[in-house]
Amino acid sequence: MSDYSHASAIVVGGSIGGLTAALLLRELGFTVDVYERTPNALDGRGSGIVLQPDTVRWFSERSTQDLADLSTSTKYVQYLDRSGDLVYREECTWTYTSWGTFYRALLADFGTEHYHYGEYACGFSQDADRATVRFVSGRTESADLVVFADGVTSVVRERFDADAGLRYAGYIGWRGTFPLRDLDPATQDILHDAITYDVIPNSHITMYPIPGETGLELQDRLMNYVWYRNVPAGPELTEMLIDKRGFPGAVSVHPGQVQDRYVAEMKAAAAELLAPAVAEVVTATEKPYLQVLADVRSSKMAVGRVALIGDAACAARPHAAAGTAKAAADGWALAAALQEAGGDIAAALTKWEPAQLQLSDSLLRRVVAMGERSQFTNTWTPGDPDLRFGLYGPGH
Repeated sequence: MSDYSHASAIVVGGSIGGLTAALLLRELGFTVDVYERTPNALDGRGSGIVLQPDTVRWFSERSTQDLADLSTSTKYVQYLDRSGDLVYREECTWTYTSWGTFYRALLADFGTEHYHYGEYACGFSQDADRATVRFVSGRTESADLVVFADGVTSVVRERFDADAGLRYAGYIGWRGTFPLRDLDPATQDILHDAITYDVIPNSHITMYPIPGETGLELQDRLMNYVWYRNVPAGPELTEMLIDKRGFPGAVSVHPGQVQDRYVAEMKAAAAELLAPAVAEVVTATEKPYLQVLADVRSSKMAVGRVALIGDAACAARPHAAAGTAKAAADGWALAAALQEAGGDIAAALTKWEPAQLQLSDSLLRRVVAMGERSQFTNTWTPGDPDLRFGLYGPGH
């Protein structure tokens, strides 16, 4: 056991992975400050999260908040065809939350006294004893440990691995939510208790119910979906990612900012290609948005007393529903290594790094293979156990 009661830590990035790490470091005794680049509370744009053991472990083991107050669940996994017929169904319970619900719960446990908005970290330096973070505002802050959890567009990733750049997957994800209560009753009946897939040539969509802003009850829930559609790299993609203000998007185009012609084409295609219940959700969405599917993996996650975790270290396509679980797992493993390290932070990071690199490598290989099957080789078959969610493997 190590005593870190006189040690300090900086976490860059105040999202789910960063907050989980910050909470665990504080439990070890660190004085922890979180620096978030956005000027206001994060909202996650209404996205859903499939909850996995590492993601919810803080609430299962440490928090006074009840996970049941933050999540919804479904009993089945099902596949529908174009006519709306059920082509596969199995009993398989999964739980979900909305990104905003989960973020707010973690922030409530961490508090806002040491949570700093509007600070964009742009670099760091270190010596044998301390690491110093530089911010675009001109601010600098030093600590015994620095954890970068600054997401898929991490500005420091190249300091760990100069060759770790985003690689476009060849397809995008159309995302959105729509109130379950506002759907046709027959559609509600089909969708409310399942993860629903609809697989069509070179594409697939998945949807499931998540908590709404007003609560967890059935009438409060939102149907959340991701529809994966191929868009070739080059001018077509570049044009699609220019938002209504004329700004190019690198990894997403936000709700309300996708050019109307692309939204109209997407909804027309949904009506033509997807099962009626699935298409109803998609076509009814007022402000769908775009996510660029890309992969990146740094070959290093530790440099001295500075760590790289979550999407900053490895961003993988969401087919395994494991992104937030991976970020949380990085944090839990880091806390365990620090606890065993006798106070030697750099040694703890050196010990922590190999297993997390291996985990990110195996996850990335798996989701790339899943994406190839659905988008390019048309070998995504309903009910295949290799296609199940899981951080450590299908269903795990």
